[in-house]
Amino acid sequence: MTRTNALRILDSLGIAFETAAYEPGAGHKDAVAVARELGVSPEIVFKTLVARTERNEALVFCIPGPAELDLKKAAKTAGARKVEMLPLAELTPVTGYQRGGCSPVGMKKKLRTWIDEMASAYERIYVNAGTRGMQVILSPADLCRAADAELADLI
Repeated sequence: MTRTNALRILDSLGIAFETAAYEPGAGHKDAVAVARELGVSPEIVFKTLVARTERNEALVFCIPGPAELDLKKAAKTAGARKVEMLPLAELTPVTGYQRGGCSPVGMKKKLRTWIDEMASAYERIYVNAGTRGMQVILSPADLCRAADAELADLI
């Protein structure tokens, strides 16, 4: 198994987790496709989205695979006037991760992070493990602790 920065951080915090691998393929796979490939409900596979405020602050939001981020709710949660999605070309320089491999844990720089409150309805959820083709499975509370994140209504 590839030891990503995210997995090393989880280990260092003593957080119990499992991983699940899937074939990343040549193109981008969204969270719903990943869930289908892993044979799990798309609602428990959370995607990691990076947005930016009007003050150019990068923010991280994790939401269920089939859901859409409500930008107004995201802005209100962050105490910003508005947020917009970070352009794809800026994802790696800002996070250290590539598209399809972005984890809320272990980013290049500490970014304020929120996880949609729907996560608390599940015992364990899936999020990217920090590389294309691998998900980490852990409790929402442990994810919040590892990512220094808060739960919020984001969708």
